[in-house]
Amino acid sequence: MAVKIEESWNKVLGEEFEKSYFKSLISFVKEEYGKETIYPKGTDIFRAFDACPFDEVKVVILGQDPYHGPGQANGLCFSVHEGIPFPPSLVNIFKELKNDLNKDIPPNGSLERWASQGVLLLNSTLTVRAHQAGSHQKKGWEEFTDAVIAQLAKKKKDIVYILWGSYAQKKGAIVNENENCVLKSPHPSPLSAHRGFFGCSHFSQTNTYLEQKGLPSIQW
Repeated sequence: MAVKIEESWNKVLGEEFEKSYFKSLISFVKEEYGKETIYPKGTDIFRAFDACPFDEVKVVILGQDPYHGPGQANGLCFSVHEGIPFPPSLVNIFKELKNDLNKDIPPNGSLERWASQGVLLLNSTLTVRAHQAGSHQKKGWEEFTDAVIAQLAKKKKDIVYILWGSYAQKKGAIVNENENCVLKSPHPSPLSAHRGFFGCSHFSQTNTYLEQKGLPSIQW
């Protein structure tokens, strides 16, 4: 079936789009957009892929659900549109960035600038009903995003996988830690950030690894 996604990803994931679970998923998602308020907007569902082509992936950050508040979700995990107040997890991400690299808190919460440098900001579930966290879980998105990680693990190495929280760590378990750099910590949410997310230094560790591999560091 025809899916509007960046061409290098289309080549890698084309077979996935023909599978029965994916066709059922798309039927469900189309129906939901027709009768409910769903985030992100339809053109942003695959934005993480459009913003970071397969051939350019250097870093993968795994999230879970899109934000479910008005105007927040933009297709990149943890990211929000310009002009939207920072959600609590993003506030803590920027706090750790300042602690780690002494970077000032940015003027907006859009992480497009990271994606354009090769950071795949991938949620496990790519859509959600307004104000209903987890409402599109177990509909097929997780199987699709597992396939994304599997393709990266199979066809690329020397990637930094940043896994915040137990959910991301389970999802990233397929990754070969001998061929990539896998960084783990508690989730940046206010419930867990003080248990080891603060002080994890994942941003500087990422750049150190990339530089060791002769790759450009990320301008976080």
